Amino acid sequence: MPFRLLVQLGLLCAWLPLHHGAPGPDGTAPDPALYRERVKAMFYHAYDSYLENAFPYDELRPLTCDGHDTWGSFSLTLIDALDTLLILGNVSEFQRVVEVLQDNVDFDIDVNASVFETNIRVVGGLLSAHLLSKKAGVEVEAGWPCSGPLLRMAEEAARKLLPAFQTPTGMPYGTVNLLHGVNPGETPVTCTAGIGTFIVEFATLSSLTGDPVFEDVARMALTRLWESRSDIGLVGNHIDVLTGKWVAQDSGIGAEYNKAIRNYTYFDDWYLWVQMYKGTVSMPVFQSLEAYWPGLQSLIGDIDNAMRTFLNYYTVWKQFGGLPEFYNIPQGYTVEKREGYPLRPELIESAMYLYRATGDPTLLELGRDAVESIEKISKVECGFATLDNRMESFFLAETVKYLYLLFDPTNFIHSNGSTFDAKKTMSSGPWEPPAGPGIFSSPENEGQAREKKPSEQKSPLLSCPSQPFTSKLALLGQLDSLGGVLRPLVVKDTHLVSMEKPANRDEDDRVPLVRDFWILTVTVKTESDVIIFDLGNSQLWGMTGQGWTEEGTNLGL
Repeated sequence: MPFRLLVQLGLLCAWLPLHHGAPGPDGTAPDPALYRERVKAMFYHAYDSYLENAFPYDELRPLTCDGHDTWGSFSLTLIDALDTLLILGNVSEFQRVVEVLQDNVDFDIDVNASVFETNIRVVGGLLSAHLLSKKAGVEVEAGWPCSGPLLRMAEEAARKLLPAFQTPTGMPYGTVNLLHGVNPGETPVTCTAGIGTFIVEFATLSSLTGDPVFEDVARMALTRLWESRSDIGLVGNHIDVLTGKWVAQDSGIGAEYNKAIRNYTYFDDWYLWVQMYKGTVSMPVFQSLEAYWPGLQSLIGDIDNAMRTFLNYYTVWKQFGGLPEFYNIPQGYTVEKREGYPLRPELIESAMYLYRATGDPTLLELGRDAVESIEKISKVECGFATLDNRMESFFLAETVKYLYLLFDPTNFIHSNGSTFDAKKTMSSGPWEPPAGPGIFSSPENEGQAREKKPSEQKSPLLSCPSQPFTSKLALLGQLDSLGGVLRPLVVKDTHLVSMEKPANRDEDDRVPLVRDFWILTVTVKTESDVIIFDLGNSQLWGMTGQGWTEEGTNLGL
């Protein structure tokens, strides 16, 4: 399609008023009840195909009717789909899957995992399922939501990611080995999203466990990333986490809504990629991942701009029956080798939020078109397939979920966040999760400055007490197996292999520390020793079954 014609269509969509009750292809508006059932059938066709052909692997391969591990080896599709099961009303299957995950998922595996993907899909999936457990009829522990099996699994998974944050900048590596930590030859180049998006899951985890370490590392990474922005307020898309130098300087729609984005990337209701230091256009393309932007705009009330941008993106959908990964805006066509639609959820998510904000039936039309397109183009005997024989976990966790919620405006998950049953502090007893988004804070962080004005600070919905972490590498297990006694130790040649947080111990003649501490496995000369670093007084303590090498308190790290 010529660029001039594409621009004219885009402008026409932006200028025309939104017609409530706009008809579908047969002259009628989409029927929400009908499409809810269509979407539910889509979910179970994909979900049942995964169970029958792919479990316990991460993902289903629909074209070959088998499974494979992709982001780790976590039965990822089950974890990611848990909340969708409840949204669809399937309480019994939710309960069954909770038991299955406890029996089958193990994070002590020699696997190189994406830090970003493990956080959003595994940690995030387990946390959301944990907070929905009571509504799903799961018999929760006394003290929930500050305790529970899914919470412990989320904590264990998150602790496997912590070694990635041990960099000079505080920004994490992109990949970590779940058994050994960061590989010595791991690239220090990480994408922007893999640095700045941990705060939601990690801050929630700190609130629920009472351990501030998760929120602290996430906030540090986000702060360092923001401090690395250019003078005109833009960030690039890849940075060296060891040096803090930008490796790729193209800047697009980011996680911060600020004037820099509108000043430098916004053109005719499209958002282009620009050079982060100069603001000049570097790539006049639209990427399908950016389609979340209108939904974000709607959440801050920027409805008019959100609808204009959404209608541009919707024009691309109607042109191809889906959003290609890359779309060249001047040429009005796809970018070579990036033509496929991998069943992504972002445009559907934006439609859901915008429909909540406006009630405009144009957004239901996108939902209708998505259902028809996905079933026509992607449905196969074993699920829904992309061109490369994948059905990523986000298809059940997000794409289908947002489609269903678009057509189900009274679903329990929809809320304005104005009511909740949480108490400010709680050490035990049941708790009803808030009906909408809220602010979580741990007791350790409560009252600390967050660089906000006092009038903007709010009381936390929930503060959980610090909980001991039941790790397979707990301190007692190390003491019993090695039979050593803790004493100060100097480590000259160190190599961080793994990091675990043990349970606290009462003070006795063997353990002179009563505060939280880390267990680090390091190399001391040619021997592998257990090192405990006390966060309270910055002392280093070591133990080995072979006796002590040197004494002191200087770690030199």
